[in-house]
Amino acid sequence: MAGNRLFLKKSIASIQKEAAHSQLKRTLGPINLMSLGVGAIIGAGIFVLTGQVASANAGPAIMLSFIVAGIACALAGLCYAELASTMPVSGSAYTYAYGTLGEVFAWIMGWLLVLEYGVAASTVAVGWSGYVVSTLHALGINFPMIQVAGADAPMWATPLIQAVAAPGGGTMFAMTGTLNLVAAIGIAMVSALLVVGVSESANVNNAIVVIKVIVLVTFIAVGAQYINPANWHPFIPEPTGQPGEFGIGGIFRGAAIIFFAYVGFEAVSTAAAEAKNPSRDVPIGILGALIICTLIYMAVAAVMTGVVPFRELASPAPIAVAIDRMGLEWADIPYAAAEGGKLNLLSFAIKIGAITGLSSVMLVLCYGQTRIFYTMARDGLLPKVFAEIHPKFRTPWLGTILLGVVIAIAASFLPISLLGDLVSLGTAVAFSIVCLSVIYLRIKHPDLPRPFKVPGGIFTAAAGIAACLFLPYQNFQPMIVHAMNDNPLPLMILGGYAAVGAIIYIAYGYWHSKLAKGIDITEETDPNSPA
Repeated sequence: MAGNRLFLKKSIASIQKEAAHSQLKRTLGPINLMSLGVGAIIGAGIFVLTGQVASANAGPAIMLSFIVAGIACALAGLCYAELASTMPVSGSAYTYAYGTLGEVFAWIMGWLLVLEYGVAASTVAVGWSGYVVSTLHALGINFPMIQVAGADAPMWATPLIQAVAAPGGGTMFAMTGTLNLVAAIGIAMVSALLVVGVSESANVNNAIVVIKVIVLVTFIAVGAQYINPANWHPFIPEPTGQPGEFGIGGIFRGAAIIFFAYVGFEAVSTAAAEAKNPSRDVPIGILGALIICTLIYMAVAAVMTGVVPFRELASPAPIAVAIDRMGLEWADIPYAAAEGGKLNLLSFAIKIGAITGLSSVMLVLCYGQTRIFYTMARDGLLPKVFAEIHPKFRTPWLGTILLGVVIAIAASFLPISLLGDLVSLGTAVAFSIVCLSVIYLRIKHPDLPRPFKVPGGIFTAAAGIAACLFLPYQNFQPMIVHAMNDNPLPLMILGGYAAVGAIIYIAYGYWHSKLAKGIDITEETDPNSPA
């Protein structure tokens, strides 16, 4: 009986009824949704991760890594588009799993999405704080410096735990004695904006997307004149013998890391309940955002690796490194407070673009997280505080504030390098469950109206599962190797995270599930009355 209880499913009809009875405002059109996706995707991948992947894994072949990651995301994106057109509700992959595979899979999906959105937002906030510090430094405003493992680090902009090189090789984690309050402030501002309302947030996001796309196109246009083709040889560097370091293995390892930068397109499906015409607009938003971002990623990577030898791109601000290497003296202006008495306007504009770009990523990730929790709480699997709608703003305001506090704390304490692999792992498993849901519905409900259908049907969905599980394996394998040799912390965090999720479901969700109690969540129903 307990086994059957765990696999209770929502009927497709009830999910579609939820969409019709949603309290959330339907204000988002296809351009808003595409902008939402671009806002989430273009951010950490270009401004932070690209240089790391090029220098340590793929070299100039990082362009191929973007294609591999983009193909895996496109396969999953097609499945998302079919499900979103069929079941246009808040909660995206969580709701899809609830309607196809059952409650326990829905909980697993919801908990994976916490990892995808919440942890990703906190890590992006750490990168955001780094660009803020760099931009203020260009203006002559400097933070007090502290010593962390023999290197200088800015006080109040460095996490409590910092990843540093171990004396015998590998990585260890050091306590810094400070907190990344700059990152916490960034999350606080984003959370406040989300409390005010999604339409207002979307307008701000649209403006940010325009700014950062202009900045990146300017970087591509200017940088193309300074490319040295010799920097692209060898295009695929010889492997070092270490797993994931150059060669074909490095391309795949790079794609697995870059996978983190593509997660934003999933946030488009979480906005289905607030789309004007979700059956048409959500597929356009998902696939349009993926295509635009992959092309921009490849162009930026080509310029970066063409201007700077790939081994010299190991910087948290690789685009700034490339701009500085171009030596654009024509962009210098006198500025007494700056180092050397000059301020490079183009370099400064790129850093502003990075700050705005990462701001939009935080906005979309926090948005997606609050909507997942809203849906789970509405179903009774989480406390109802996360489903409280503000009477004026019509947003889940209490849940947004609570999650903002938790994400800000994580950003204050954790380094950007600690949980990146975990985010990619959780995201890829979530994508795989979405593809599996498409297969299930095609077999069990072949006559279900599908305004958008995945080209290739079950074959495409199966290919999506294979691709999305192959990439995180490239991250999970090194995690196991490190756990056996020098650094068990990432694997311990993954195990602890899974245990906490199981405890919350057993202690709360299992007993408060509205589906199990027969309560129709689309109606104002007394919990003790029959559904």
